[in-house]
Amino acid sequence: MTTIIDKIAWIELDDGRILSTRSHGKDVYYIPGGKREAGETDLDTLIRETAEELAVTIVPATAAHVGTFRAQAHGHAAGVTVQMTCYTAEHRGRPTPSSEIAEVVWLTYADRDRVSPVDQVIFDHLHQAGRLR
Repeated sequence: MTTIIDKIAWIELDDGRILSTRSHGKDVYYIPGGKREAGETDLDTLIRETAEELAVTIVPATAAHVGTFRAQAHGHAAGVTVQMTCYTAEHRGRPTPSSEIAEVVWLTYADRDRVSPVDQVIFDHLHQAGRLR
C-alpha cells in the first residue's frame, strides 16, 4: 500500500533562483509550503503555510498552478510518497524565517543535491523550462 502525503508549495523565483527553506534540525532544503489541513483548498493551504513559515501574505488573485510532482518522501519509509502541488503567486512582505523555519535561502540548479527528492523533481522541471539557472 502506498501512502501519499498531500502538500502545497509556493514557487518563488528571482533571477533564475528559487526561494527555499530549512527547518530546525533538518539537513536538506525544502520549497516553502506544507500539508493541507481538513477542509482546506490549495489556495487556503498556500496562504496559511507561507504566512506561518515566512511571514508573507500571498495575493490570492495572482496564484498560478505550476505543476504537481511526486517522489519518495524524504525521511519516510520506502513507499511513502509526497505529492507536491506547486503554485507561483505574488506576495506582500519580505520572506523571513518563522515558526519551524531556521533559514531562508535562494538556490540554483547547482544546489539540487541539497534539497528533498520531490524538490529535485521540481528543480529538474524548472531547469528544463529555463526558469531555474
